[in-house]
Amino acid sequence: MTPVMKNAHGPRERMVHSAAQLIRRQGVTSTGVREVVAHADAPRGSVQHYFPGGKEQLVGEAVDWAGRYAGSRIARFLARIDSPTPSRLFAAMVRQWTDEYRRYGFAAGCPLAAATVDCAEPSPGVRAHLASALEQWRRPVSAALREMGVPARRSAAVATLMISALEGAIVLARVEQDVRPLTTVARELAPLLDSYVVPA
Repeated sequence: MTPVMKNAHGPRERMVHSAAQLIRRQGVTSTGVREVVAHADAPRGSVQHYFPGGKEQLVGEAVDWAGRYAGSRIARFLARIDSPTPSRLFAAMVRQWTDEYRRYGFAAGCPLAAATVDCAEPSPGVRAHLASALEQWRRPVSAALREMGVPARRSAAVATLMISALEGAIVLARVEQDVRPLTTVARELAPLLDSYVVPA
C-alpha cells in the first residue's frame, strides 16, 4: 500500500485511506481516531467535520475503500496476463501479497478480514459495509471468470472460493511469517480453478 501523501488528496480522503492502513495492521479496536488524524496529517477536528457518525462511519468508509481497491486490482491483474485463466488470475492475486510480504514484512493484512475478525459482533452498519465491500471485490472476479469460460451459474461461487482461500492464506502467512501458505494455495488450487472452464 502506498504511504499517505499530504497533498495527494484532501483531508477526508487521506483519513479514509489512513484508517484502512491502520486497520490492516492493528485491527479496528486498536485504531484510535486521533491516531488516524495524525497518520493522515489532517487538521484537528477533522473527524467531527467529515465524519459526524464518528469512528463507526470512518471504519465503514475505510472498509468501502478497501473493497473498491481490491475490486479495481482485478482489471490491472488481467491487463498483465497473456491468455487469462482462473489459475493465472488467482496467482496474480496471490502475488500481490507475496510481493508485499517479501518487501515489507508481515505486519499488515487485508483490511476487510481485519475489520471482520476484530469486531466479534460488528454493528449492523459496519456489517453492511463489510458485505458491500466483499461484493465489490467478488463481482469483478466473477465477471472475469465468466469471460474466461466459467459458466455464469458457477462464477460467483468460484470467485468466493478464490477470495476465501486467499484471505485464509494471508492469515496463515502472517502467523508463520512465511509466504509459503500463499504460494501453496496458488499451486494447489490451480488445477481445480481451471477445471471450472467450459470449452467454447
